[in-house]
Amino acid sequence: MTDLSKRRLKTWIRLLGVTRGAENHLRDYLRRAHGTTLPRFDVMAALWRRREGVTMSELSRLLLVSNGNATAVVDRLEADGMVRREAENGDRRRIRVRLTPEGLEAFEIMALGHEAEVDAILGRLSETDLEALRDILSRAGRPE
Repeated sequence: MTDLSKRRLKTWIRLLGVTRGAENHLRDYLRRAHGTTLPRFDVMAALWRRREGVTMSELSRLLLVSNGNATAVVDRLEADGMVRREAENGDRRRIRVRLTPEGLEAFEIMALGHEAEVDAILGRLSETDLEALRDILSRAGRPE
């Protein structure tokens, strides 16, 4: 290993630590403040962005989870009246999921708090820091 590759590895470990710490904080916040989970929030966020609804397969792809995981979360959200499933064009094999009006209202309240928590997590970063970090992260990713 070269010195640079060791530094990259240490940076990767630091990125994971920051990400996991922030995610754990957000999970705790959503549980305490809203009685919900991060997976439920993520599903609702995806449906909020796609107001026309999405198929279960599209939802799984958007969230990078298995169909089974997405279905389990949607089942619970549907039981709580936050989402509804509808047959697409009368085809019962193709189901679209969308937020109910109650789900939309609940998500928008949660999203405000979520944004405030993320703002606090990253609060020590200046606008210049954020731009630099965004630039750096846009260059990172898959190997060439």
